[in-house]
Amino acid sequence: MNISQSRKPIRFAVVGIDHRHIYELVAELQSAGALCVGYCTQTSDPKVAQGLKERFPALPSSDDPDQYLEDPGVDLIVTAAVPSQRAAIAVKAMRNGKDVLADKPGVTSFAQLEQVRAAVAETGRIFSICFSERHLVPAVEHALDLVRAGAIGEPVQTLSMGPHRLNAAIRPAWFFEAAHYGGILVDIASHQIDQFLLFTNATDVCIAHSHVGHYGSATRDNFQDFGEIILQAARHRGYVRVDWFTPDGMPTWGDGRLFVTGTQGCIEIRKYLDIEGRPGTDHLFLADSNGTRHIDCGKMPIRYFQFLLEDIANRTAHCMAQEHVFKVCELSLQAQAWAHTAQDISI
Repeated sequence: MNISQSRKPIRFAVVGIDHRHIYELVAELQSAGALCVGYCTQTSDPKVAQGLKERFPALPSSDDPDQYLEDPGVDLIVTAAVPSQRAAIAVKAMRNGKDVLADKPGVTSFAQLEQVRAAVAETGRIFSICFSERHLVPAVEHALDLVRAGAIGEPVQTLSMGPHRLNAAIRPAWFFEAAHYGGILVDIASHQIDQFLLFTNATDVCIAHSHVGHYGSATRDNFQDFGEIILQAARHRGYVRVDWFTPDGMPTWGDGRLFVTGTQGCIEIRKYLDIEGRPGTDHLFLADSNGTRHIDCGKMPIRYFQFLLEDIANRTAHCMAQEHVFKVCELSLQAQAWAHTAQDISI
């Protein structure tokens, strides 16, 4: 049920418009029945601010973030600020009685993670992160339903790839500084860690290997344009590869893919395109003892935002367990901190 049909709409405000993901966060919350009361105009990227104004011309705005952070009529603060600033915004919002929806990554350091954990424990508020490579991809959610229903037996391994287009010319300065974005494994690979934990239902997970490096020529040598992780649980293994090497000829920003191997079958997801094949997004391929088939998930609903609003209204955690959010953050930070670099490897 749409939340607006049963009770007063959840009111949200935006503090932090430094990444274009904010467009989807606002649009999807509105579509789910929430009411946006305004946004703070402070930004490191005027192009993002202009894009928000063009997409949502009726939204009020203010140059003072405290107008929204301290407003008792605001239920939810949404942030796509510079990644290193998101935790501080979240903590202040929670201590002012608000739940928080952050673009990924929600934190960029262990200290920030502990600050957010403490604020959640102190206030009882919700700190949610939109892992868009799952939450905005119906094919992943449908695959999760299939796996939980036993379609491929017991999951054994996930292999997930998150290539991205660099678009260096339009990126703000902070985008290239690890102190601000947290490193490639914190920034991007949190998506893939989130999916590994969900598909395997693993809780006791360690980083068996991680690596970051600079291999391209389009940026300075200190920019991490490639990363990989091997995740290990008692009965599950996961491989993650993320990079900034999507070529300009690709018709989308990245050919994101997820493979789930089970004891009785396997699933492949082509999230954003079926290269040289079927049109559209959200292609799911299932192979089991009965054969193979393609499932078009492109018209399936996006569920995350509706579930989040219901959790805010009912003080439940059906959308995403709080400990799951923290575990994804913890593992991505560990992978980043322990990562080998190209200079560590001798041949």
